[in-house]
Amino acid sequence: MAGRIRDDDIAEVREKARIDDVVSQYVTLKNAGGGSQKGLCPFHDEKSPSFHVTPARGFYHCFGCNESGDVISFLMKIDGLTFTETVERLADKYGVQLRREEGDAREEQRPKGPPRQRLIEANKVAQEFYAEQLATPDALVARQFLAERGFDQEAAATFGIGFAPREGEALFKHLRGRGYTQEETVEAGLVAIGRSAYDRFRGRLLWPIRDAPGDTIGFGARRIFDDDRIEAKYLNTPETRIYKKSQVLYGLDLARREIARSSQAVIVEGYTDVMACHLSGVGTAIATCGTAFGDDHARVLRRFLNDHEEFRGEVIFTFDGDAAGQKAAIRAFSGDQNFVSQTYVAVEPDGLDPCDVRIKKGDAAVRELVARRVPLYRFVLSNIVGKYDLDRADGRVDALRESARLVSSIRDKSKVDAFAREIAGMIGIDIDEARAEVRRAANRRPGQEPAATTATPPPRSNVPDLRDPRFALERETLKLVVQHPMTIGRSTSEIGPNDFTHPTYRAVWELVAAAGGPGAGAGDPGWGTKLRDAATDPEVSSTIGALAVEPLKKEPDAAYVAEHVIRLMELTTARRIAAIKSKLQRTNPVEQPEGFNKMFGELAALEAHRRALRDRLAGPPS
Repeated sequence: MAGRIRDDDIAEVREKARIDDVVSQYVTLKNAGGGSQKGLCPFHDEKSPSFHVTPARGFYHCFGCNESGDVISFLMKIDGLTFTETVERLADKYGVQLRREEGDAREEQRPKGPPRQRLIEANKVAQEFYAEQLATPDALVARQFLAERGFDQEAAATFGIGFAPREGEALFKHLRGRGYTQEETVEAGLVAIGRSAYDRFRGRLLWPIRDAPGDTIGFGARRIFDDDRIEAKYLNTPETRIYKKSQVLYGLDLARREIARSSQAVIVEGYTDVMACHLSGVGTAIATCGTAFGDDHARVLRRFLNDHEEFRGEVIFTFDGDAAGQKAAIRAFSGDQNFVSQTYVAVEPDGLDPCDVRIKKGDAAVRELVARRVPLYRFVLSNIVGKYDLDRADGRVDALRESARLVSSIRDKSKVDAFAREIAGMIGIDIDEARAEVRRAANRRPGQEPAATTATPPPRSNVPDLRDPRFALERETLKLVVQHPMTIGRSTSEIGPNDFTHPTYRAVWELVAAAGGPGAGAGDPGWGTKLRDAATDPEVSSTIGALAVEPLKKEPDAAYVAEHVIRLMELTTARRIAAIKSKLQRTNPVEQPEGFNKMFGELAALEAHRRALRDRLAGPPS
């Protein structure tokens, strides 16, 4: 069995893999001041960004859910990797040669099946193979399909489009020739097992589906031959360790930077629609892969859209103008509250999708389609109201009832009144009548739970709040210890555990002391990670993560360090003085002269020590 990876190689991986580069492949980050960046947390749903990354220290911390760590722990959590898989993946990307300890069998237990990176590599090899096959004589029908839709060879190369040979084992043989086992090809979703192994996609036009960083993780395959025995128009990669259709957005690898820049996302219905939009200048287009746009898709998109209360962008859905498109719009409206951004619908009056618009009307028409967007709620309510004859009293009643049922179902109750006003205007009734029907619809809905307006508070604990002003000095001092161990250095030689009154902060200091004190972290880029890894209490581990990324009030110098360290010791001295004074008041000097005199001497010494600390804080006389 191979030995564990050498510690110095792991340290090199941490140093070369900049955490902001890695995290920005999953989250749109904005400057937050003090050398920190922030964005929406990828580990929990939130409306305001509380996820901070500090590149200088290689740390991240979410002040909402308290997740924290370094570049390795980030990838482990977000991609479900083991420690070794993560280090190997980063080493490969950033050019670090990994070495292993001889005879050390403490290698971590891998999950069953091939390593995740092997599945990604197999999909990459498959994509390259399919792209090469698109140029073969057998792929003539595939090339004609693309040409009829206005996609030339350059467009096909941009999107990595390929062709799966009709032969049943062409890809499987190619992958075996490249050293991939049958298990790996099956686990990657490329090969299926019947009487024998065979290619999952045969005789179809293929679009590679990539994750946000750009790794191919699956394929979408379109039927192009009439004699294809599988009737389904599209086939997609099945669920695998790397491909989860409820979390995958086609085109996100190409669109994510433009989405972040413009704070706009255009959600279309198919692969060719994504291509048409991008080639027409709408570089924010994305699509789901064989499934409806759902809550998980929204959570993924929000991280790149930078969708939060401080800045509202746009989410634009495109739907066909038919009944299916209207049904999709209603489904999108039900998930409207997933976004802080404003939601819109872009529908071509002729009922054309973006690909057909480009073919028949040109690139400018695609851009105009997006520009003519209308609010999603108005589109949905107009479609409902439009089904009824509003010149008849019973038609107006039915339109009001159906509209009210839809409005009463939304989770964001702050929007209900505005939507009720919209209904009243469309139907031509009094606003109070619309409001009353919405209330009745809500009461009629069985099993309805009241909308949550705020997060459920965590259970109360006897441990005081870490941000209680009483502990502000302890927190600031520990931020110096974690972030600037070289600067604070020997200044902490007089500090001990008793200087920290909050139990969590005291535990952090004890970890620092056990590691050799702040001086041990001087020049060590992995200092914060070492402290965090040494913590056995999740609360302490999370606190170290927060201390590592939270900005200081200013760039620390000797005076700033001295102010915090000396003031911390002065507070400790003041507490000891107060305790002795209290005990002196309870001691009879006649009955206990020895104890009284000893305490009086200690009090005098402590008073002198406090004056000395104050003198040090004031500095030498001018």
